[in-house]
Amino acid sequence: MVTSLLQSAKKSNLGFSVFDQLSYSDSSLPFGNVLSADRVREIFAEQDALFGTGDNDVWNAGVTLWSFISQVLQDGQQHSCNAAVTRAIRYMVERGMEPPSPDSGEYCRARNKLNVNVLRQLVLEITQNISLSAPDHWLWHGRTVKLVDGFTFTMPDTPENQEEFPQAKTQTPGVGFPIARACVVLSLATACIEDIAIGPYAGKETGETALLRKLLGGFKPGDIMLADRYYCSYFMLAILKSRGVDVCMRLHQLRQTDYTKVKWLGKNEYIETWHKPQRAKWMSQELYDSLPKTMKLRVVAFDSTTDDQKEPLIVVTTLLDHKQYPAHETGGLYGYRWHSELDIRSIKVSLKMDYLSCKSPEMIRRELWTILLAYNMVRLVCAQAAAVHDKLPWQMSFTLAGNTLLSQWMHPVPESIREELGVYFLEQIARNEVGNRPGRIEPRVIKRRPKSYSLMTKPRDQYK
Repeated sequence: MVTSLLQSAKKSNLGFSVFDQLSYSDSSLPFGNVLSADRVREIFAEQDALFGTGDNDVWNAGVTLWSFISQVLQDGQQHSCNAAVTRAIRYMVERGMEPPSPDSGEYCRARNKLNVNVLRQLVLEITQNISLSAPDHWLWHGRTVKLVDGFTFTMPDTPENQEEFPQAKTQTPGVGFPIARACVVLSLATACIEDIAIGPYAGKETGETALLRKLLGGFKPGDIMLADRYYCSYFMLAILKSRGVDVCMRLHQLRQTDYTKVKWLGKNEYIETWHKPQRAKWMSQELYDSLPKTMKLRVVAFDSTTDDQKEPLIVVTTLLDHKQYPAHETGGLYGYRWHSELDIRSIKVSLKMDYLSCKSPEMIRRELWTILLAYNMVRLVCAQAAAVHDKLPWQMSFTLAGNTLLSQWMHPVPESIREELGVYFLEQIARNEVGNRPGRIEPRVIKRRPKSYSLMTKPRDQYK
């Protein structure tokens, strides 16, 4: 009886226990208590999301989560469900447990049981806990800066996915792929995901600004939102300002300025008054009435930093005090917007989120949040290396940190050498920092030529 209880307890902790065997979970190092095995299991229990707790259940919540994260961190053939099952077999045999069936169907059914709310809470908790313990010099003028940007991703062409995330209307049915639009909020200080909203690529209230409005609750008074000019509208700026959130954006290309009515602060810097336009269709009358009729904004113009960019860079901000926030520092702040491009590239390319592999919208959301959980775990490693070696998290190589996490995730380090090996890992990550490329503009061109196949213009079965 006692042996049976010990075996059951051991089995229920499988998967979760690996969180305590990673280098970043060492309590002697910074951020060592951000994501412990006990806390992960507690979050599952709070949401009543534990499963597989029976004596004959192999795929419990811990093993399934461990396998899913290992899957999204892998590349090539190791990214498959069968490879994830192979890793789980080894994981459990090494611990003296009954391994799962080689059939990947059981694993796929277990993934269906993962609670999306739990995955999201794990993602956000990593970000919040790192931010609470982050040193002051990671902030900009002592303030938290949040990056906002949008992107798209595709998924398998199944009827379920097409119904919720239809392919582009310009494509022939059966030829295109379901496509989703996403708007993401990232931390400049830690490069972690703050939150994300997704929706169909086209249709009513599916644009990036509509998705961003769903995420505004995550902004706190004193935050600064950093975004491109696509988000630069009176309503967006006024809503944020009413919540105590400042903004720094590129001026929208369609906005015209009457220079006879501005207050000049310098040669290329002035205060401009914007007037409230007519109520937008998405906006309630109550919200419209609560916004001010006019709003003062500071505009700073900068010369082009590259030969490719002909037009000057014009930045608009609600940071009106030009002495506390000088023009060159405001321009430098906007220059950090490029980090959102780099972070999204890490998510889409390194973690393969450009094309998700699940065949239903429910599983697409589980896959999405598992990828973001893996991403934030890698950023946790970067933050730890930066803190130990007095650098900034975004200077750390995401790829190297990801490989380090993956090596420990697949082969947990023995307790006797875990702390020592973790020190070496963090030093390696800190030594291989990415380059500082201010003002970089990446042309959207590729060098490698694609293979000269004809494009698909009708469903594949019609070719047969």
